[in-house]
Amino acid sequence: MNPRLLATRILMQVIFQGKSLNACVAQFTQHIDDSKDRAMARELVSGVLRLYERLDFLLSKLLTKPLREKDSDVYCLMLVGLYQIFYMRVPDHAAVSETVKLTQKLKKSWAKGFLNGVLRQSLRDKETLIEAIETEEEAKFSHPAWLVNKIKTDWPDNYESIFEQNLQHSPMILRVNRQKRSAADYLVRLEDKGMAGQCLPFSSEAIRLEKACDVLQLPGFKQGEVSVQDQAAQLAAGLLDLEAGLTVLDACSAPGGKTAHMLETEPGIDVLALDVSEDRLKRVDETLTRLSLKAKTCAADAFDTEAWWNGELFDRILLDAPCSAIGVIRRNPDIKIHRNEEDIAQLVENQRKLLDVLWQTLKPGGILLYATCSILKDENENQITDFLRLQDDAIELKIKSEWGTNVSAGKQILPGENGMDGFYYACISKVIAQ
Repeated sequence: MNPRLLATRILMQVIFQGKSLNACVAQFTQHIDDSKDRAMARELVSGVLRLYERLDFLLSKLLTKPLREKDSDVYCLMLVGLYQIFYMRVPDHAAVSETVKLTQKLKKSWAKGFLNGVLRQSLRDKETLIEAIETEEEAKFSHPAWLVNKIKTDWPDNYESIFEQNLQHSPMILRVNRQKRSAADYLVRLEDKGMAGQCLPFSSEAIRLEKACDVLQLPGFKQGEVSVQDQAAQLAAGLLDLEAGLTVLDACSAPGGKTAHMLETEPGIDVLALDVSEDRLKRVDETLTRLSLKAKTCAADAFDTEAWWNGELFDRILLDAPCSAIGVIRRNPDIKIHRNEEDIAQLVENQRKLLDVLWQTLKPGGILLYATCSILKDENENQITDFLRLQDDAIELKIKSEWGTNVSAGKQILPGENGMDGFYYACISKVIAQ
């Protein structure tokens, strides 16, 4: 399949049908045999989604009226064309002709001349259009207006850096399974394969690859020597102060990266990995099997304790709470498409309820680690500050680290900080009654 056509079809599903980018890419790229064509399709899709608000703004300047809903495929093809013209090193004539040619594949022959005219006008007006981008914050930062306002309010001194980082390609970070080898040893294995990387400072198992690759190209991947996980997510296991014999609840465990890392860190713990989705929980089982790790897994809603809890209190709880995922936009640019302002209040309410429910399952003296991949204060420090104020037997354990920023409660990592994704952590201990 033509990479431009493939990109158009994926964008249709992501933008107009609400489907996940990762799921669509996995579904469609198998239809392209050539690795260069696969790479181009991925670049077109991820690039259009990263710069979606900016490209949509450009189209609004080029079109006299919006396209009809039934012509959303032509709209997506236009986005693909504009991305090539403004942000790729594709010769102008090829960007126009190869894109226009695809109107026949879409069975929209009427759009051939129309699309040709729009793309050629964008070439003629390129400098003026680039200047216009700076006049509109939604286009300039390439984030929806509600999110621009929210991030500017929460991070008045950092918002420009946040927006800039969200538009970058995310690095590929590995987590070496310490039960099988050290990061230093694995780095040598990579170098023997001609794959350059470097060990990272805040997780002893973390390696950053200079160039991303398919996971199956990683030496020892099938044998469980290594996994892919951002360094920010790798910090969770170290914050839980794990010891052999402790009982641990991973309350929202899928896809299983943090579950596995806890067991790699301390195989002697007894872990219950919980997730509301049975399909997603299968990924946890697959991950544990590949890594030769053992945990009890259970598909159940964490709110419904009667469905999964036997009444025995846990020593440690990891609540990697369902969140807006605003901190990982650079890794999942479709978040900007799928998330809306109304979602945040509901997410905050669900997080609060999860904290209240799971707190009842924690032993006195135990630790609950609250984590999100968000940078919104309502989901993070405001959430934990309120919980600590209302919960008499809860105290914050201050996180002492060289990473992140101390906030009113917990620690916040902003996107791109030390190369990491945006992440939030707070450690809470249950007071032992006197």
